[in-house]
Amino acid sequence: MSVDSVDHPEAVQGPGEREALTAEAAVRTFAVAPGVSLNVRSGPGTEYGIVRVLPEGSRVAIFCQAPGTTVTGPYGTTKIWDNIDNGQYVSDAYVHTGSDGYVASRCAL
Repeated sequence: MSVDSVDHPEAVQGPGEREALTAEAAVRTFAVAPGVSLNVRSGPGTEYGIVRVLPEGSRVAIFCQAPGTTVTGPYGTTKIWDNIDNGQYVSDAYVHTGSDGYVASRCAL
């Protein structure tokens, strides 16, 4: 076998990276704005109740996105709300997705 052969998928990843081998591990997460404790609401808007608060340094998975109340935050002004769990939404203005638009499918509300 030559030195350039690859026996394990993770060997072709960059430093510090490994290929996800399970569906759970393959979920992409996004960082919440630095220094922010973020309110998680029961729906896509500020009129919905707060169900919990994410601590500083949190990362979230976005399962779908929905239009809602306009919010201004560290990452701009947006009407996009990110569904991070069943019945749990955060404003996309506080999540670093690298985009001003939708990065996930629209939620069925």
